[in-house]
Amino acid sequence: MTKIKRRAVSVLVLIALLLAGLGVYIVKYLKDGGAWASFESNHTVYTDGVLTAGTITDRTGLVLWQGKDGHAAYNEDSLIRKATLHVIGDRWGNIGTGAVFQLKDKLTGYNPITGVYSMDNTGGSVELSINAELSAYAYSALNGRRGTIGICDVETGEILCLATSASYDPDNMPDSFDSPEYEGVYINRFLSAAYTPGSIFKLVTMAAAIENIPDLFEKTYYCEGYYETCGDVVNCTGFHGELTAEDALAVSCNCAFAQISEELGSDILAEYAEKYGLTGSTEIDGIRTVSGRFDKAEENTANVAWSGIGQYNDLVNPAVMLRFVAAVANGGKAPELTLLERSRAASTKRIMQEATAQRLGEMMNYNVYRTYGEEKFSGIEMHAKSGTAEVGGGNSPHALFTGYGVKNGKTYAFIVIVENGGYGSSVAGGIAADVMQKAFELCG
Repeated sequence: MTKIKRRAVSVLVLIALLLAGLGVYIVKYLKDGGAWASFESNHTVYTDGVLTAGTITDRTGLVLWQGKDGHAAYNEDSLIRKATLHVIGDRWGNIGTGAVFQLKDKLTGYNPITGVYSMDNTGGSVELSINAELSAYAYSALNGRRGTIGICDVETGEILCLATSASYDPDNMPDSFDSPEYEGVYINRFLSAAYTPGSIFKLVTMAAAIENIPDLFEKTYYCEGYYETCGDVVNCTGFHGELTAEDALAVSCNCAFAQISEELGSDILAEYAEKYGLTGSTEIDGIRTVSGRFDKAEENTANVAWSGIGQYNDLVNPAVMLRFVAAVANGGKAPELTLLERSRAASTKRIMQEATAQRLGEMMNYNVYRTYGEEKFSGIEMHAKSGTAEVGGGNSPHALFTGYGVKNGKTYAFIVIVENGGYGSSVAGGIAADVMQKAFELCG
């Protein structure tokens, strides 16, 4: 009798183990089945290592990529092909951030019941949030210069425009990528690059100052064209004299911001850079952006001033910076960015006090009135900040311009970066003015 019991127990244990193993497999299948089915060796949806199933469209329904009958075809317009390449991806997966690679389970039409099988073998469809015409317009505005332009809807978090250069035509590939015009051609600079921010980082420093310097708007700062600190000299773009905090941001005074940075100290500057997400990465539809950087400078050194000005070792990712200015526009709540059309309010995360966001937004609008000229952005209520980031090596500085615009009840945040482009306000600011007008024209 005892032997029968032992055998029965053994059988029950074996059954339990089998059921547990089956349960683990089912969970694993439900979680990873799409990746298994869309693996490159699946000849149902891949031909010679190239995905040949599915359709990708922009937010207007324009077909940007389609796999069918053993082929993968891009849009027939060469400019749109080049402008959207880093969003769509190349045929062989060299651009890892592209939808063809990142969303292949959706493109294969996978579901847990039938796998990737479909009667007409067309796969699934993906509707992106970008407007391809707008992205092409932005790509043309870069005019062959390396850099990136991103625009998002603050309410929905949808990325309406993503252009990055250098690029190439996937249907007419160059013989070689060795020439300077193709430097970093596989890099999606919006998602996978980090830049010295220059004076656009002063938005972060000012936000920290609003919350940590009680008499910030009662006191004044003095600029005589340079500021001596800790055995170093911080140079400014001119002699600004006595300045309020509002005017210091408007004229982007390095001397005033050096003093503000020292008053805050490296601990607070580092705390706010991290709190606003600028030192980390963000996730966009499963794609991780590259991380930014803010090194906490040693106190009683000039590096504290330089870090608050946006130099020293500061680095920001364009997508993360776009999320930050979108939060300013959104009362301190950062929207979840997406490249997939959803037409609904985004989930948000509060990263800034509402009163701080409101005050900073007003100051950014004053920048436009005081420095950039409202006429440049005719019809758009613009809130912006420029940056001219020194990069060393005898190279021209990067030109940056970021902020948000309001028109017809819509609010779009933007960032423009032109590598080695020169002055931020004139070069990147001019591009932003042009592309934002087009954004409101095409997207409402």
